[in-house]
Amino acid sequence: MNWLAHCYLSEPSPAFRVGSLLPDILRPHALGHLPVDYQAGIARHHRIDRFTDLHPIVLECRLRFPSPLRRYSGVLIDVFFDHILARDWDRYSPTPLHEFTADIYDAFDQCRDDLPTITATRLSRMRENDLLGSYANLSGITYALRRLAARLSRPFDLAASTGMLENQYEAFRSDFQLFFPELISHVKPGSPG
Repeated sequence: MNWLAHCYLSEPSPAFRVGSLLPDILRPHALGHLPVDYQAGIARHHRIDRFTDLHPIVLECRLRFPSPLRRYSGVLIDVFFDHILARDWDRYSPTPLHEFTADIYDAFDQCRDDLPTITATRLSRMRENDLLGSYANLSGITYALRRLAARLSRPFDLAASTGMLENQYEAFRSDFQLFFPELISHVKPGSPG
């Protein structure tokens, strides 16, 4: 899952919320140096990723991608599922998406002093661009995929895959609607795993 889902599945404390994003931002060695308040969010992030990467619905969904894209299918599914979560937000939360994302961005501000400067700056940019809220639009997904592609070791146009999302939207949405409730159950405090 990508950032919106990680935030949705986090606990409400600012440090937990920010911690749930940090494994995708910081190198693994830097995560252990953060205050203990962040560690539960970091652990939840890893738990979500492990469950997602090995889930039969997600594995089947990966097969939908043609061979040049299949190498990146994991990250593409994460972003596509965030898009679907944002589009169907009212189905999963009584809080409007713009209010939820504002709360997340406020958590960034509350945690700024605990984070490396470069990380705090990156989180500020997320707020300025309303990255989490932008996932509801294809233009936001395209932007996110361009940013991800810029971090790849080999150039690849991940953003071109948005056409696939548009063409197979209902199939991806169906997969998400089957998978996401299972993920929610898996990450509730006290659930096995």
